[in-house]
Amino acid sequence: MIPQIHKQGSDTLGLLYYLYGKGTHEEHVDPHLVASFDGMSPDPGRDATATKKDLGQLLDQPLHLLTADQRPDKHVWHCSVRAAPDDPILTDEQWAEIARRIVAATGIDPRDGAGCRWAAVRHADDHIHIVATLVREDGRRPNHHRSGKRAQAEARLIEKELGLRQVAPGDGTAAQRPTSAERHKAERQGRERTAREELRETVRRAVTGARSDEEFFDRLAAAGLLIRKRTAPSGDLLGYKVALPDDLNKDGEPVFYPGARLAPDLSLPRIRERWSGDSGNDPTPRQEDAVRTGPGAPAAARRRTASAAWQAVLVVENGDDAVAAAHIAAAGEVLDALATTAAAHTRHELRDAATAFERASRSHVRAVRGHDRALRQAARDLVHGGPALGRGEDGATTAMAIDMLFFLITATAHWHVRKGHAQQAEAAARAAEHLRTAYQAAAAQPLGVLNQRGRRLSRPVLRRQTALLREALPELAEQILAETGWYALATTIAEAEAAGHDPAALLSDAVEHRELDTADSVSDVLVWRLRRTADLPADASALPENGTAGGRPVTRRTTARPSAPGSRRSREERSGKTR
Repeated sequence: MIPQIHKQGSDTLGLLYYLYGKGTHEEHVDPHLVASFDGMSPDPGRDATATKKDLGQLLDQPLHLLTADQRPDKHVWHCSVRAAPDDPILTDEQWAEIARRIVAATGIDPRDGAGCRWAAVRHADDHIHIVATLVREDGRRPNHHRSGKRAQAEARLIEKELGLRQVAPGDGTAAQRPTSAERHKAERQGRERTAREELRETVRRAVTGARSDEEFFDRLAAAGLLIRKRTAPSGDLLGYKVALPDDLNKDGEPVFYPGARLAPDLSLPRIRERWSGDSGNDPTPRQEDAVRTGPGAPAAARRRTASAAWQAVLVVENGDDAVAAAHIAAAGEVLDALATTAAAHTRHELRDAATAFERASRSHVRAVRGHDRALRQAARDLVHGGPALGRGEDGATTAMAIDMLFFLITATAHWHVRKGHAQQAEAAARAAEHLRTAYQAAAAQPLGVLNQRGRRLSRPVLRRQTALLREALPELAEQILAETGWYALATTIAEAEAAGHDPAALLSDAVEHRELDTADSVSDVLVWRLRRTADLPADASALPENGTAGGRPVTRRTTARPSAPGSRRSREERSGKTR
């Protein structure tokens, strides 16, 4: 249930004409009164002898207790209360009780003491409108400070008592929802989404991995948007607006939306924080920041995405709040980039994951940009690497990246829960479920190949791999051995050993300080972690059959464990001082 306090107005009668009218698009059905301050107010909807003017005059009578200079300029209070789409249709009696509770909770008509005059009108199955005059019966003004938050708190109680969908409380950082007029316009034009929603997604993707104003606006133009820039007298760029070419107002002019009206973090100043963090104090381009294109670029970009997500999990779980918030915001860019370049069989779920996570990418914890450089670079690599195939190394590395991102998004959900960010936590959890579904589609083929290869390993090899697993991961070994994915892990261990790695060290590192409880298959997770760490091909279908596990000695390489960003070891590695 979503209560919304609208801007205060000065025309009670004008608002009543709208509520009792047909609506902008004739969407109002059977407008009628469900409750009022005295329970006896005239209902112009169902009483032929009552008029809207009668009801308006009754509500405004307390204004006459004041002199003209004492009356408030904006005396009309307006609150709509809407049920969730999957809630049952409520009766008039239930809506009446909801209206009485909302006006009491907001201070409009408290249960003890003088209150304001109000009326609740229903003209649709799923919502009501409450109109009140902001002068009490004793001529004083009501205490309706923070009425929006008070209405939200009461709505949460009503949801529990009536068994309705429990909406997570907001914190003011959500993107603005489309208005009813925008929704009806989209329906009339045959659009699946409103212009506001289409523009939000397009702008969000345009900023993904961008490094400058010029690149950002070039991407907007390439996407076909109309752009208006706002400049200062000095010529400095201050802001922007965007419009869809075919979204016109009644005068035939494009309807422009400022970036901040699409989402709080899409204003130009907030967008610039991203690439100002990328440049840091050193404007010299780094070799690792170069754009990678050409054959193999999509697969390489997905490997780098998996590595960046792997490191980001540590930051979100253990890092400073402001740095964690930056990584969470950058994770949204990575999801957008991955969805944009995905193959057809994963594209839908990845887009849904990116859309759901948009709400989780913002909170009142202000992100300190710059620390998220690796994730933003991964997003940039994905965009410039281009569309990926759904098979071969492209397809397998997509599964690898989704697997790592699933744990990053899950860690984000846990972070929001710890901070009390209910809406963001719910959004991240929904995004994780979409990623889980996308992963299943992406991983089926490459894991199937690995499983087949594992089943063809000799019995002595499998016995040796089993013993190694029990020694390296005693607490997880029996669970892994019972999973169908064990054979894929067995052949991965064999390949890693043949490549000169210490498989016990790889396994130990793969589970250390890393959440595995939410994994459907621990063996699947370990396959991708080992193949990424050991730099093994994600797609094994083109490799010769692995005959390395027969026991011949190999020279093992030491597999360095990734250190947390910002740690002493990480700083030494970057400066070349690792011993």
